[in-house]
Amino acid sequence: ECFNSPYGTQYFKEYAEKIPGESTQKLAEVAKECSVYLVGGSIPEEDGGKLYNTCTVFGPDGTMLAKHRKVHLFDIDIPGKIKFKESETLSPGNSFSMFDTPYCKVGLGICYDIRFAEMAQIYGQKGCELLIYPGAFNLTTGPAHWELLQRGRAVDNQVYVATVSPARDEKASYVAWGHSTVVNPWGEVIAKAGAEETVIYTDIDLKKLTEIRQQIPILSQKRCDLYSTEMKE
Repeated sequence: ECFNSPYGTQYFKEYAEKIPGESTQKLAEVAKECSVYLVGGSIPEEDGGKLYNTCTVFGPDGTMLAKHRKVHLFDIDIPGKIKFKESETLSPGNSFSMFDTPYCKVGLGICYDIRFAEMAQIYGQKGCELLIYPGAFNLTTGPAHWELLQRGRAVDNQVYVATVSPARDEKASYVAWGHSTVVNPWGEVIAKAGAEETVIYTDIDLKKLTEIRQQIPILSQKRCDLYSTEMKE
């Protein structure tokens, strides 16, 4: 999250870029050079005089496949712990963001978005089998909820969940928890970084996902006659 900028409301305007711009152009070049699908964390984006926290995705040919603007802005006040208000400088996005690959459909969120179960449910309803959340939980919310929320979203929707955090920098004005993680649809952590800068990788086993959904068919057993979660256009 905000890989081209320090994380803080006082920095977003200074580091904001247009899309396409310098950072996203580099992401496109790397995706094409390595022939991969690249989810480019997020950057502060400037558009029409407004600032957004935005994640871009590029395909193996360098084409931008998705652009997700953080929907839920991180405005919290935990007495004696942390006070932070993204809404002081950022505007919220107003749309869901999905993209297709030859392997599966992928849904996107950014950090605080992961706390809102309805968003992940919509992605599941729309056929996503992997949810990716660039994020930067802090030293208060990180140990309490970072892994818990990922496992909850994975089990609730029987999907893989991957979170990508900055490594921890104790000298930064906002200290990230780190611990980038991948969770499978059974709620098991299958890859996890520490606080330091590192690379992790794992396999996304869609056969296992299908088996879990067959064994515990919650998606087909929802009582839509009693309740529903729907995407509003």
